[in-house]
Amino acid sequence: MSKSIIHTEQAPAAIGAYSQAVKAGNTVYLSGQIPLDPQTMQLVSDTFEAQAHQVFKNLRAVCEAAGGSLNDVVKINAYLTDLSDFSTFNQVMEQYFVQPFPARAAVGVAALPRGALVEAEAVMVL
Repeated sequence: MSKSIIHTEQAPAAIGAYSQAVKAGNTVYLSGQIPLDPQTMQLVSDTFEAQAHQVFKNLRAVCEAAGGSLNDVVKINAYLTDLSDFSTFNQVMEQYFVQPFPARAAVGVAALPRGALVEAEAVMVL
């Protein structure tokens, strides 16, 4: 099976030794996105809601670069530094996905890169 690397300027560049996404067969594995503005590479805001929106915008850009959309996502793993933001995360996510929603895990973590409040990664099937 061949694999191809997915990259777009519409999402933040990798800040470590990883690709934005890797396509293997008809499955695309999207690396975790934190709420960086793709042009400035800075956090978009210090509010959780604004950061959550940017995370989904970044994921959407990578999905589109891979030839799909958020509607093709089958699994999301989300990481929140404060689980009291869980309901806000749900409200924001509902603005980017339609039912049936993808499978998802949401985990509380101590910290995220660059001081982000939220990060999400996804698996997409084309």
